[in-house]
Amino acid sequence: MSLMISAQRQHPSALVNFDDIVATSKGKRIVMFLDYDGTLSPIVDDPDRAFMSDAMREAVRDVARHFPTAIVSGRCRDKVFNFVQLRELYYAGSHGMDIKGPSKETKRTNSKDKSVSFQPASEHLPMIDEVYKTLVEKTNSISGSRIENNKFTLSVHFRCVDEKKWSSLTDQVRAVVKDYPQLTLTVGRKVLEIRPTIKWDKGKALEFLLESLGFADCSNVFPVHIGDDNTDEDAFRVLHERGQGVGILVSQVAKKTKASFSLRDPTEVKEFLRRLVEWKRRSSSKN
Repeated sequence: MSLMISAQRQHPSALVNFDDIVATSKGKRIVMFLDYDGTLSPIVDDPDRAFMSDAMREAVRDVARHFPTAIVSGRCRDKVFNFVQLRELYYAGSHGMDIKGPSKETKRTNSKDKSVSFQPASEHLPMIDEVYKTLVEKTNSISGSRIENNKFTLSVHFRCVDEKKWSSLTDQVRAVVKDYPQLTLTVGRKVLEIRPTIKWDKGKALEFLLESLGFADCSNVFPVHIGDDNTDEDAFRVLHERGQGVGILVSQVAKKTKASFSLRDPTEVKEFLRRLVEWKRRSSSKN
């Protein structure tokens, strides 16, 4: 209980302070950036079963009707799309290394403009596949471990591994990665993340998408990034440095973060998205 109270004091609730947040956005165009695991879906033991609820999908669909909306996830872009199943969104998979936006239909010709597409780490694909196969072989003996190929990054899940074997698994993964100086290893929520050392992350993806949407160097844009993982800090940091929008951390405990506000879990995220849509509808009806 004390941890939760501490978290709320350190990072004020985005629900409690909802009116203040939208008041700050007055006269600006809100753009939504949403993490997936732990934000739109609960954290589960089996990564392939991290399904979002129909109610959450409807909330995200409603948000996208009013604001440009992107899913920015460490997952493979195709896998995230299969979970979300909303074609009107922008998707940035592999921590932003695989970006694709919806095609826009041209009224005059009924044709479709070329959609936003960006893959800054394409040259590393053969290496990622090679490391994936090596890791599967090396960690096969550790029960509960799971290697997920996110196309441009790899995730070594150890949520279902006996805690006594965590250090052994980490040592095996480090031993493989050290032979590839073009890769870096970071730790997330019960997961080891392996990705190219190029200067690209969720923060860079957020900036790229803002530019693609025509908001580069604009003062009248209000980006909102909601996420629960260490990798979301890159996006929170960018917003903090730009002095624009807000970062919202999804967590029940106090953490060191660049986010301005917090939500405790996906249920609160859904409520925040619904309130945002209701506020937008009320504002539009008054104009």
